Amino acid sequence: SPPLPRLFPGRLSAFPLFLLALLLGFASLLWLQLSCSGEGPVPGGQDRGAPHQPCPPPAPLQPTQDEPSWGPHRLALLVPFRERFEELLTFVPYMHRFLSKKKIRHHIFILNQVDHFRFNRASLINVGFLESGNDTDYIAMHDVDLLPLNEHLDYSFPEAGPFHVASPELHPLYHYKTYVGGILLLTKQHYELCNGMSNRFWGWGREDDEFYRRITGAGLQVRRPSGITTGYETFQHLHDPAWRKRDQKRIAAQKHEQFKVDREGGLNNVRYRIESRTDLSVAGAPCTVLNILLDCDTNETPWCTFG
Repeated sequence: SPPLPRLFPGRLSAFPLFLLALLLGFASLLWLQLSCSGEGPVPGGQDRGAPHQPCPPPAPLQPTQDEPSWGPHRLALLVPFRERFEELLTFVPYMHRFLSKKKIRHHIFILNQVDHFRFNRASLINVGFLESGNDTDYIAMHDVDLLPLNEHLDYSFPEAGPFHVASPELHPLYHYKTYVGGILLLTKQHYELCNGMSNRFWGWGREDDEFYRRITGAGLQVRRPSGITTGYETFQHLHDPAWRKRDQKRIAAQKHEQFKVDREGGLNNVRYRIESRTDLSVAGAPCTVLNILLDCDTNETPWCTFG
């Protein structure tokens, strides 16, 4: 006789079927646990190739509306983004859990550049600031490939001035004293005082160096973490330069212009259109994706395209 009737006789009772379903369910959960790579980043990890897919995280923490221990302030986490979906799948649930454990009210905005110009991190942050709404009163300019590993890092309201979380003595790559990239917190009032960031930086790099000069020019002083003893292992850097190359080309006058301070442009003249706005959940963590079409005046900044 064929093998299937032997395994599943015609008069199989309900109890053995229930046991079989239970066994299959247990086997599926065990396979999922063994096949995924573990929750969150590995302490001390820097560039380790393509980021691994994490195991399903626990249910994220959510404050109640009237919970006083979470404080009155609300953070807009602004994440400039283009085509780094693997990093995004790790970043959103990790940062939601990290901030929730610290009782930081927050809203994560993924600023997705969908036009055909070169990547413009500064303009995306300007757009994120303008679109973040009145229910947030401070921002974090946050790279998608940088995850905080030390839970003592401060993401609270930076009332005394800009607070550089990824300070030079902690960032795994950049160590010069005027560096303010990676993760920088500002009140919305202070960001407006600086007129935001310059829109003239197309391609990778230099926009945060220009922003440091805007900060000091506005009479503000950058503060940095103290008492953090984890050094260069304070963050995990997910970016692998061999796997995902950055656009570091300098075209025409761009090499000369990148060292100038833009005294006219910023929040007041960023040109963009929101193609779509979508609220979604990544492994239980809420975020808003803004698909952003930037505009470029090729007479002013011809290096916004490769053509």
